[in-house]
Order: sequence, then C-alpha cells, then structure tokens
Amino acid sequence: MTTEATLTPAVSSARGFALRRAAGIRRTRPYILFAVPAMAIILAVIVFPWLFTLFMSVHDWKVTGARTFVGLSNYAALANDERLLGALGRTLYYAALAVVLPLVLGTIAALIFHRRFPLRGFLRGVFILPMMATPVAVALVWTMMFHPQLGVLNYLLSLVGLPPQLWVFDPDTVIPSLVLVETWQWTPLVMLIVLGGLAALPAEPFESATLDGASAWQSFRHITFPLVLPFIMVAAIIRTIDAVKSFDLIFVISQGGPGTASETLNIYLYLQAFAFYNIGYASAVVVVFFVLIAMLALILLYLRQKAQWT
Repeated sequence: MTTEATLTPAVSSARGFALRRAAGIRRTRPYILFAVPAMAIILAVIVFPWLFTLFMSVHDWKVTGARTFVGLSNYAALANDERLLGALGRTLYYAALAVVLPLVLGTIAALIFHRRFPLRGFLRGVFILPMMATPVAVALVWTMMFHPQLGVLNYLLSLVGLPPQLWVFDPDTVIPSLVLVETWQWTPLVMLIVLGGLAALPAEPFESATLDGASAWQSFRHITFPLVLPFIMVAAIIRTIDAVKSFDLIFVISQGGPGTASETLNIYLYLQAFAFYNIGYASAVVVVFFVLIAMLALILLYLRQKAQWT
C-alpha cells in the first residue's frame, strides 16, 4: 500500500509530462511548415549551386563537348597557371588600394561631418550621391573622363601645368585609375558607417579629457579612434569583400586590359567560363576564389573582435 501510494505521484508526473510534450509537438508542427518555403529557397539558390559547382570542378567539361571526370586535376593545374597567379596578385593589389583609400578618406569625412556647421545636412546628401549610382553607369561616365584626348581629367591636369596621362590605357596606371573610381564611389559608405559610430560614442570620456587639458589630437588618438575602431573594421570587412569580387566596374572600363594589366580573378573567371567555355576549370577557380574571400573575411572578423573596446 505504501509502495503504490509512493509511485502514484511519480507515474502521474511522468504521464503528465508525456501528455504536455505530445501537445507541444502538435502545436509546433504547424509552425515548422512555414519554414519549408524558406528552406527550399535556400537549398535551390545557395546549397544546390555550390554543390553543382563542386561537381563541375572535378570534371573536364566544355560547353560544346562531353563531360569527363578528372578528379583534382583542375585544382592541380591552378598552381601552374601563371595567368591565374598573376590575376591573383592583381586582385590583392587592387583590393588593398580599394580598401585602404576609402577607409582613410571615409574616416576623415566622417570626422568632418560629425561637427556642426551650416548646410551640413545638404552637404552630407551631396557626398553620398556617388554611392547611389549603379556601377555600370559610373564606369561609363569615368570611361569618358579617362579618355586621353577628350577626357576631362587630362584637361584639369593641363590647367595646373601637369602633362596628360594615359590613365586606364597604360599598364602601369590602369589599376590605380580603377581604384580612383572605386574610391570615389564607395568612400561615402565608409563615411556613413563611421559616422554612425561617432554618433554612438559616450560624451563622458571627452569631457574628462577636456578637463585634463588634452588637445584635439590627443582626444582623437586615445579616445575617438579606439572607440570607433570596431566600426572602421566593419567598413573594412564590407569593402574587402566588395573589392575582391569587383567585376562590373573593371570589365566595363578596361575589360582586363591593356593586355592582362587589370585582369583580376573575376575577369579571369569570366573569360574561362564564357570566352573559352572551359566550365570545369572555371568552376575550380570559383572554389578557390570562395576560399580566398572566406579566409579574408575570417581574418577581418578576428581583427574586429580584437578591436572591441573594453
């Protein structure tokens, strides 16, 4: 009698838990159905293309020919492809310039626009206009500006007594010229990110620094810059990913030329896939390209975490 009385509450509790769990499953099951369309879209748009790319990268596959399994031969050929290695070097060179210059100029612009002065709101709006234009339209306008005889840039140089330049028509200046366009268009993005960080800074450290007699440079070096550095790192991550995968601006202005002087990985990939119709080899380049972007993103995310102010 005592044993039965002792076990009855435990049995009742277990039975009640089982009933509540079953009821919870019944209530949750209809909500899972709402996630099915999103999961289907992710599988169709992201997962399947990547799996198919990996599948193509282990085949010798041309558009006009049959598909032949070659294993890792495409990846082995990448290490001996001098044109690919040159494109990789130009990509990193282009990305380094296209990240550093907007970061520096965007931070300076954010510091300027953070101060109060007449027409500040209007000038902010004017400053972000380049970011609102499409890259192809920007590239077409700058192509006309880069023209050695008819371009406005050489005319401006002549006004100050400087000799005309070949800009994108010279192998030595084509990448810096393309970076000039990239910097002009995306410096406003960095400015907006850093400006948001400046607006979120606490006022107490600056008030204490003023009472201690700190100069403007000292306040910026020891207070403003450390506090706003995480926001600068966010802008660096965005700009690095955009610069490494830049295609439309380079293709419209220079098509990778003159010669291969501005042929980045994206341009090389495009030529392999849609000019030489070497789909299998181009897929291997895509995989390597993705690994490169992922590594850069992870490094920048680590640096951003280290830059967190505590």
